[in-house]
Amino acid sequence: ALLDAALHAATLLNGAGDQAPDDRAGDGPEVRLPFAWSGVRLQAAGASLLRVRVQAGTTGGLSLVAADGAGMPVVSVGQLITRPVPVGGLTAAGPGARVPDALFTEEWVPLTAETAAGTPDGTNGRRWVVLGPGEPGLAAELAAAGVAVSRFPDVAGLTAAVTAGELVPEVVVAEVAGAGPGRGDAAGGGVAEVVAGGLGLVQEWLAADGLGGARLVVVTRGAVAAGLGDEVTDVVVAGVRGLVRSAQAEHPGRLVLADLPAAGGLDAAAVVALARVVAGGDEPEVAVRAGRVLARRLARPQLGLSIPDGEGWWRLEPASSGSLDELAAVPDPGAGPGPLGAGQVRVAVRAAGVNFRDVLIALGVYPGDAVMGSEIAGVITGTGPGVTGLVPGDRVLGLASGGFGPVTVTDARLVVPVPAGWSFAQAAAVPVAYATAWYALHDLARITAADTVVIHAAAGGVGMAACALAALAGARVLATASPGKQALVASRGVPADGIASSRDTGFRQVFLDATGGA
Repeated sequence: ALLDAALHAATLLNGAGDQAPDDRAGDGPEVRLPFAWSGVRLQAAGASLLRVRVQAGTTGGLSLVAADGAGMPVVSVGQLITRPVPVGGLTAAGPGARVPDALFTEEWVPLTAETAAGTPDGTNGRRWVVLGPGEPGLAAELAAAGVAVSRFPDVAGLTAAVTAGELVPEVVVAEVAGAGPGRGDAAGGGVAEVVAGGLGLVQEWLAADGLGGARLVVVTRGAVAAGLGDEVTDVVVAGVRGLVRSAQAEHPGRLVLADLPAAGGLDAAAVVALARVVAGGDEPEVAVRAGRVLARRLARPQLGLSIPDGEGWWRLEPASSGSLDELAAVPDPGAGPGPLGAGQVRVAVRAAGVNFRDVLIALGVYPGDAVMGSEIAGVITGTGPGVTGLVPGDRVLGLASGGFGPVTVTDARLVVPVPAGWSFAQAAAVPVAYATAWYALHDLARITAADTVVIHAAAGGVGMAACALAALAGARVLATASPGKQALVASRGVPADGIASSRDTGFRQVFLDATGGA
C-alpha cells in the first residue's frame, strides 16, 4: 500500500515513464499504469512511513528510492516503465453496459428428459459399481431406485474382479467426504488430507488396466452452490472438485463430477434422473437439488434480477450476507395460491418501502433470522377465515414479511385502507415510520394537547412522522436536526425558535429559552 501511494508522486512528472513517444494510447484523458519493473531491491521490512524520491530516467521510465522516517533505505526501483490507459477503459460496467462484453460466470440449469440421453432405467442394461468401505450409503440409495449396483472397497478390488472375468461396469461411483454436516471430523479430514485422497483416487483410476470403457463419477455433498439460495456446506472438498476439473480436461469422458444435497438422502426420482444423465455421457458436471438434476454452464451475467420459474411466487433476498450488490429473487411458496389461514390476507404488492432494517438484513448484520420487505402497499386478492372489513380489490397499506415480491401474505390486522388520493408509492412509505411514532407517542407516552414533546432527528422518517402526530394531538413540538435540514423541519410547522442542532448538546439551552426555563 505504501509503495502504491509512493507511485502517485509520478503524476508530478509530466509524461515520465513513457518507454517511447509513440507509446501513448491516444487523445483524451488517460491514466498511467505500471507495466514493467527492473532493478527492484528491498532493503528493510515493516516500515509504516516512506520518504520517496521519484526521478525520470534518461532513457524513459522512472526510478524510485524510498527510506523510512529515520532515513534508512527501505526499497529502491531501478526502472519502472508505465503505459497509458484511457480513463474510459477503466470505467466499470453500469446499467447501460452490453451484456455480451461482460466476463463469463457460471449458472446451473435444469436438465430435461430430452437433454439426458440415457435409457429409462438409466443403466443401458449394464450395472453400476460403488467404491468405498463402510455403510452402504449411496449404494443403498441407488439400489432402492432400481439401479443395478454392486460394491467394491477400492479401484484395485474392481480391477482384480474385471481381470478375473467380471464385466466392465458402465459407471463407477466414488464419494469424496469432507467434514460436512453429520459426518464429523473422523469421516473427513483437513483440506490437504482430503485433496490428497481425491488425487490418489483419480490417479489410481486413470492408471487402472481394463477400465477404459467406464466412467468414474466423483460424488460430493453440499460442495457447490447450485442456484439461488443454495449454499456450500462442505468447503473441504472444493479442492477435489477443482482437481477433477483439471483431470477432465486431460481425459475427456472418463470423469464426472456430481454434487448431491448435503442433508437427507436421494429420492427414487432423483436417482433415476441422475442415472439417466450419467448414462448419457455428455455432462461432465452435475448437481442434484430438490429432485432435479442441474448441469453447470458458462453464461454471460444478466443485468438485473433473474426471476425463478413458477407462478410468480418469489421475494427479494440477499444472495450472500454482507453486500447490497448481491440481491436475488428466490422462490416464496408461502405466498402461493394455497388456502389462507385464519385472519390472513393475500396482497398483490404494487409498491414496497425500503427502510434501514432492510439494509441491515441485506448487509448480514441484523440480529436473528429476518426477511426483507416489511412495508407494502397493494391490492387484496384473497382473505382467510375470520377476516372482516377487507375484501378482494381493496387498496391497502401495512406491514408484512417478505414484501419485496409480487405477492405476500400477512395478518389482516396489519393492513388498513389506502387513503383516497394516495399513490401506492406514497402509501408504502408510511407504515413503519408512522406505526413507530404512534406507538411511542400514544401507546407509551399517552400524549395530550397539554404536553410539550422533544423530537430528536426530526428530519428523519420516524422524526417527521412524530412531528405530524404530535401536532395532530395538539402538543407543542421542540425538534433537533442538522443545520442543513432545519428548514425542512420548519416547513412541517415547527416554530424556528423551537428548532436546535442535533450535532451537539446546545439544544438544551435553546429549549430552555424557548420554554422560559420549563
